[in-house]
Amino acid sequence: MPAPEATPTITVRLFARLREQAGWGERTVPLGEGVVSAAEIWERLGLGPIPLPAPLRIAINQQFAVADAQLRAGDELAFLPPISGG
Repeated sequence: MPAPEATPTITVRLFARLREQAGWGERTVPLGEGVVSAAEIWERLGLGPIPLPAPLRIAINQQFAVADAQLRAGDELAFLPPISGG
């Protein structure tokens, strides 16, 4: 009998103030079926409404991306708040 296929997942990482607000910094999230975007994951995790706040940055596999970029199994999705400094 063939082994059941593993559910495709991504790793979601939150940084700075987002991590503090959510109470977690990293989580493995199942992709589910169909095309899934960064914005859909943001909403699914209850991090906020869509559209995403304008100053929020998104990175997929350590490359800046847009909110509707398609995610694939094994991707790392990061949400980065605006960073201020001098």
